[in-house]
Amino acid sequence: MSKVIAGFSMSLDGFVADSDDGVDQVFKWYSAGGADAEVMSGDQAFAMTGEGAEFIEEAGRGAGVLVTARRTFDLAHAWGGKHPMDVPMVVVTHRVPEEWANREGSPFTFVTDGVPKAIDVARQIAGDKDVVIGAPSVTQQCLQLGLLDAIHIDLAPVVLGRGIRLFDHLTKPIELLVTEASGNPHVTHITYRVTK
Repeated sequence: MSKVIAGFSMSLDGFVADSDDGVDQVFKWYSAGGADAEVMSGDQAFAMTGEGAEFIEEAGRGAGVLVTARRTFDLAHAWGGKHPMDVPMVVVTHRVPEEWANREGSPFTFVTDGVPKAIDVARQIAGDKDVVIGAPSVTQQCLQLGLLDAIHIDLAPVVLGRGIRLFDHLTKPIELLVTEASGNPHVTHITYRVTK
């Protein structure tokens, strides 16, 4: 059975974006040490290190679908119609965006019935592959509802001080077990299993 996994680049103090929704600092590791590879998002190419490009490709191979929130979808301008992981996407929203509702070849499925329904739809799309969560609000709801199996954090060596926290609004402790850890001077990769 597929797993539900949240994956984020995050600052040491727990922020996945700054107070202006900027992510340059937490994703700086993608190009630290020189950019020698490219990853496409829509029709735009992003220069990054070979390690960063390989990381995205590997994540895309294991993922069957990416679940995100409408706010993240809007901030990313729908990734130009193609997320860098190049997988189908489920967007949790109250209102389906008309410009994407019936667009031919769209990778987006819009779910208006809440996070549990979105996870059900995502599991159907993913098949045996993993469901990857890519929005803080969806991650928080999945943790609260016991729907999350694992969390992968790419810990950036920066303290932002304020911004969008990954783990805001949780009402109970969530116990985790480290299952994998590695890194270099630019980033520390940590994978946690959510103990249930």
